[in-house]
Formats: sequence, C-alpha cells, structure tokens
Amino acid sequence: MTADVAREAPFTGVRVIDLSSGIAGGYCTKLLADLGCDVIKVEPPGGDPLRQWSASGSLGTDGDPDGALFRFLSTSKRSVIADAGTADGVGAILLLVSGAAVVVENWAPGVAEARGLGIDALQAVESSVSLVSLSAFGRGGPQSTLPANEFTVQGWSGSISTRGTLDRPPLTAGGATGEWATGTFGALAAVTFLQQTLARGRGDHLDVSMLEALMLTHTTYAPLFASYLGQRGVPNTRSIELPSIEPASDGWVGFCTVSGQQFADFANLIGRPEWVGDPAWMLQTGRQQRYREFRVAVAEWTSTRTVAEIVDEATLWRIPVVPIGDDATIPEFDHFVERGTFVPNPRGGFLQPSAPYRFSDTAARPFEPSPRLGEHGPAIEPALPPRTSVRLAWARANPDSDKPLRGLRIADFTAYWAGPFASHWCATMGADVIHVESPTRADGMRTATTRPMSEDRWYEWGPVFGAVNTDKRGIAVDLTRPEGREIALRLVAESDVVIENFSPRVMPGFGLGWDELSAVRPDLIMIRMPAFGLTGPWTDRTGFAQTMEQISGMAWRTGFADGQPLLPRGACDPLAGSHAAIALMAALEHRRRTGRGQLIEVTMVEAALNLAAELVVERQAYGATLGRIGNRAHHTAPQGCYPCRPTNIDADPWICISVTDDEQWSNLCSFLWAAEADDPTLATAPDRLVAHDRIDAMVSAATVTCDRDELVRALTERGVLCAPVWPARCLDELAQPRARGFGESVDRELVGRHELWGMPVRPLGRADWRWHERPSPTVGEHNDDVLGGLLGYDTAALDGLRTSGVIGDRWVVGR
Repeated sequence: MTADVAREAPFTGVRVIDLSSGIAGGYCTKLLADLGCDVIKVEPPGGDPLRQWSASGSLGTDGDPDGALFRFLSTSKRSVIADAGTADGVGAILLLVSGAAVVVENWAPGVAEARGLGIDALQAVESSVSLVSLSAFGRGGPQSTLPANEFTVQGWSGSISTRGTLDRPPLTAGGATGEWATGTFGALAAVTFLQQTLARGRGDHLDVSMLEALMLTHTTYAPLFASYLGQRGVPNTRSIELPSIEPASDGWVGFCTVSGQQFADFANLIGRPEWVGDPAWMLQTGRQQRYREFRVAVAEWTSTRTVAEIVDEATLWRIPVVPIGDDATIPEFDHFVERGTFVPNPRGGFLQPSAPYRFSDTAARPFEPSPRLGEHGPAIEPALPPRTSVRLAWARANPDSDKPLRGLRIADFTAYWAGPFASHWCATMGADVIHVESPTRADGMRTATTRPMSEDRWYEWGPVFGAVNTDKRGIAVDLTRPEGREIALRLVAESDVVIENFSPRVMPGFGLGWDELSAVRPDLIMIRMPAFGLTGPWTDRTGFAQTMEQISGMAWRTGFADGQPLLPRGACDPLAGSHAAIALMAALEHRRRTGRGQLIEVTMVEAALNLAAELVVERQAYGATLGRIGNRAHHTAPQGCYPCRPTNIDADPWICISVTDDEQWSNLCSFLWAAEADDPTLATAPDRLVAHDRIDAMVSAATVTCDRDELVRALTERGVLCAPVWPARCLDELAQPRARGFGESVDRELVGRHELWGMPVRPLGRADWRWHERPSPTVGEHNDDVLGGLLGYDTAALDGLRTSGVIGDRWVVGR
C-alpha cells in the first residue's frame, strides 16, 4: 500500500457516467464526486437545463452564464456533449461506459431502454456496471410513466396533507426537498452496491422512486401510526407542531420539545408552570385543541425578547432552540464560521456548504470548478482499472451474497430516528446490526407511543421505533455500570462498525470514546452523528430534525408569503442518517484498500445545510433573497392546492395543480371554464404569475364543486400535471408503492401484524429481495443471543447480570 492510496479520497478511480439533469441527478453525482469518483457529465448540445436555472431569476447577473446552483452541484465533475437521442450520441456514451462502475440517469421509465442505454445494453459493454435510475414513481406500477413534477409528487406522497393550518390550504415543503431526497438515496444506493461491484464485479439496476423517498422522509410513518391505533383509512388533518417557530422581538426562533421533560422545561421557561403535568398541555394533541390560546401565551413571552436572549435562556434549560436561519444569517452564525462549514465555490467565489462528513484517515477531495459545457470532450481517456486488494472490507464479507452488506457487524448505539435510520439502511442491506439500549433509559423513540404509560409495556407501541429498527437484534445494557461498559467493549471488539448519535460528551462519559473503542478493535470504523459537531460553540447543544430544519433555511422557505416560516417536518432525520450511511460506505472502501479504520463525524446540521444549499447559494452569488412562496412555482403559473367537493370519507379533499407551460394552461381552461382560455392577459407564464391571486380564486371556485379523484383523472387525460393531496395516514391504500413492494407485512411480538415500508430503492435484478427479515426488537429481546452466543457469557454470568440489573428485558422507567 502506498502513501498516496492511504490518503486519497476513498472512491478515487471509480468512474461514474452521469446522464442525468436537474437537482436529483446533480446532487446524486455530486455526492459521488465529493468522495473521489470520476464523474463524467454527459450533456445534450444545449446542456443540462439546470445551467439556465436561477430560482430568483438572477441568471447571469454575476457574470457567469451558468446558474449558481448548477455550479454548486457540479463541482469536481467533467463535461462532454453527446445527444442520447441519436445513434451517434448513444455510441459515444457506450464508449464512455467501458470501464465505468456506475451510470446515473433520470429519464422517464423506459426511455433509457428505448435509446439503447438500459441495463442490458450497458452491461453488454461493461459487465460489472450498475445503473442508477431516478424517477418520480419508479419502474413498475400503475403510475410509473405518469407525468409529474416535484410538487405533484409531494401531493401523492402525503407530505402536503400534514402541513399547515385548517384556515389555509395544505402546504408543500419548500426548496424542492423531494429532489434532494431522491438524489441522496441514489448516491447511497450506488455506494452501497459498489461494495459488491468493486469486490466481485457485480452490477445492478438500482431503481429510485421520488414518491417513496418523500413518503419515507416527509410523513413520519403516518399509516403505521394509524394502523397501531386501529384507525386505518381515517384521513389526517394538517397542523403545525406546538411549540415550534415562534415570534421574537427581532425575528423568529425555533423550539423543539420531543420529550415530556423538554416541554415541562419549556413551560417553566415561559412562565407557565401550571402546564406541567396537565395532559391538556403536556400532550401535543391537547395543545392542538388549544392552538390559539397556546400561540398567544407563548408569544406573550417570546415577543418581548430578542432571538439571542431566547436562545441563551432556553439553552440553559437544555431545550433544543435555534434562530430561524435565512439566506443572509446562515453563513454568519459563529458556529458555522468557526467550523469552516461554508467554503468558496471554486468557480465564482460564492460561499457554499462543505461536504457533510469529516474523516480522520481519508483525504477530503478539494472542490474543483464545475465544467463549462463540453469542456472535457469529445474524447475522454479510458477509465483506470479499479483499485484491487486481496483483503475484504470486512472479514465476513461475501461478495456473492444476496445482499451487499451481508456479514458486516454494526454495534448500534443510536436513538430516536437519524442514527437508527443510518443503521437501519445497513440492516436492510444485510448487515448484522445490534441495537444497544439501556433497561433504565431505552431508545427515546419508544416514547412516541400509541398506548398510555399506564399500560404494561407501553413503550413497545412506538410506530417510528417499530419502523426503523427492523432487521436488527436488540440488547438492553446499563452502560453506566462497569459490567455494562465491559459488555459494550466486548461487543465492539466483535464489530466492524460503531454508530452513535448522542450528544458529544455521552459516549466518552461512559468510557466508550474513540480511543477506548479503537484500542479493542484497531480497524474499527466509528460514525459519530452529533447535532452540531464535535467542535465549535454549539457542540454541547441538543438538536433534533426540527432544529435542523429551523436553522438550515428549510423552514425559511416553507410557508405562505404573508405567513411565518414552517417546518417541512421530519426530512432531516432520515436524510442525516442517509448521509451517515454514505460516509460509512466510503470508509468501508477505504478499509478495503488500506486495512485501516477511522473516526467519521457526520453532523445533522451540515447534511441539512447541503440539502438547503440553494437558499445561501442564490444570496451569495446574486445578492438575491428566496422567500416563502407557499405552493407556487418560481417561474410558471398557476401552481397550488385547490379545494374539492367533500365526501363521506374525506371531509376536506384537495387537488394539486401545476401548470408548467401554455398548452397545459389552455387545456386547464378548456376543462374548467372555456371562456377564460382566450383571455390575452393570461396567455403567458409571466402574465399568469402577476395574476396568480386572481387565477387561484378562479380555480378554487371551479374545483370546489368537483370530485377530487374524477378531476385528477380528467386533468391528467388532458396533460395537466396534477395530483390528489393524498392523506398521509391513508398511504397504505395507494396503488403505486404497493405494486412495487414498498410495503411488507411484518408480525411483531405484542403489537401484531402491520405493513412496514422498505427503502425507496429497488435492486431490480434481485427477484427474491425482501426488506424486513425480522421485526424490530423488544427491549432486551436478544440479550441471551448476543451476550451468550456472540460474546461468550455463560448462563450463570447472564443470570447474574440480570439479577443485578445490568441487563434487562423491560424498561424500568425512573430507576
């Protein structure tokens, strides 16, 4: 092994052919390029349309003909021109595929095959290549080829149905979060299956569905909550969390009270101690019933203080709290400045987020300038042969196994959602994940339960815990005890990877920091997932997904133009976990090449800042502010949610309509009110943007008399992009994900049989693929299996540990 190999980016020499356009494909391949892949962007003669995109309409005002978002997403890539719609273009692309490991495309399903660029054609040229396909609905199912954009897929996904207040239309998440989520899962799938490609030369067709990505990241398993409660088929209503984003005297401040203790502290903070212990206030459902009274009471306290004063006071109470980040303030927060979170774009100089992970033993690839159109063509040098090694990335690896991570063992010291999601991805990919809890302080996600605490084993009825911990074994060990620490060290010695997402001082406080763990397992890979990082002024602050949405700009872009910022709700947890899993795959490749493990820091906030990068990039490049625009689009109109006729099943049905060109406008008019089709004041998109309020009133007046599903069918037949605002709690009734096998029936002790979602990626060539091979563990379910079978404790030792309370199979609350 040479020093160069030891310090190079982990996927150096791995060639990726990028046939995609837009944000999803751009972010997918950016993540690959950041980790060392040689990404060759193949563009049509006119270039990727993203080159001509500026959400603020500021394209070219900084003197560069390419949009700033394109320049952010295309760092460290190369560009060639080839028209995939011609025989010569396809031939040129196939020449590039020789020696490549991955091809990424986001055409409509069937287009790649029709052009001679499907998986069979690609593998005829390069037998080990994998194809990553990104699309709105994925291949297969009744909606596979249905025309859609991010807004209408948000409607289908249930995301829009959960967000907002009942006095206004339901609300989409701002900032095209579905595009970013789809790109993230595309990259994660690529690097996960590369584990078998690089070890054995095995390629796959990895099919990524935006619909499923949005369902998984934006609805917090709403149908599973309904199923646990025995309320399947009952539509949900939209709401905003209380407390959440509240007014200060000089702006907005964001709170998050996940636990009962956090809300009790919040109540005391704002001078409402009478709320503590009162179910009418302690429970989110009770606060929702008193929405206006609650908001007024909170504002009485917050609006008389500055954001800085509120943050300082709440932090003393250990309540998750942050300023609401906007385009101007985000890069200037002292924590981000000290950590160097934002760095200059190498082509343009504007600030952009750095990569969201920091490796202790792997070189970070410096950002290189995004390419001019066709800058590196027409010829590209042949790909280098992949880095080979006689070693495997983990000792029990089997490159021919049914799942790519089979034999990898992970000690999972995580809680809530972000950390468990990272290990859950690995578990669904075949890893042996051992989830470590405490019999006195179990995973906090168990407290989001559907049963009262007065009921025996109420903590086993947490839908999110049940959803994100399948395929894992579970042990309950008191790590504060010397015997518990010894168990943890013995487990780590038998593991390839440790993942933890506690605040930075917790694991070292147990005597289980990096130095102690790497001493018992020298090639260990340890993923640490603190909210804000291991260094910087905010290191010891607590934070959850809501906190990240508040500080990153995601909330700033979500809401109506005349209203307050709102949470997208939930996306940051699974997407932070996905970025952590991407970092893990890179570390596994580094260990395959070098034999060395390392410590990796993956902060929740830096993943969120990458996903929300457009807000800061537009400001930095153009001086432009991207505010909230509700359900509207930046450059086309109309787009919005419109009411439909109530039914016996759904008293509040809505339809999403997105008109993206003049022909669709004409077709919409001809169906709803033929007389408006010839209105010259509404003939073009700029005209309609100006008249958006008037058009919204006209459309609402027409749709409110229509049956939602009949209207969706009629407009779809006329080529108008539309979707129902599908209730999130009823997503198990949606035909498209069901046809693709996204949900699987799982039987679990105590709670019974329920449908659980898999991941939004289908390996199409693996016919026997199943996501859930075992249900989520009950507390301490596998104590004997793991401690006895893996770690060598005999029966007498196990009995002693149980008797002394070091291990247990019940959560003894308050002990």
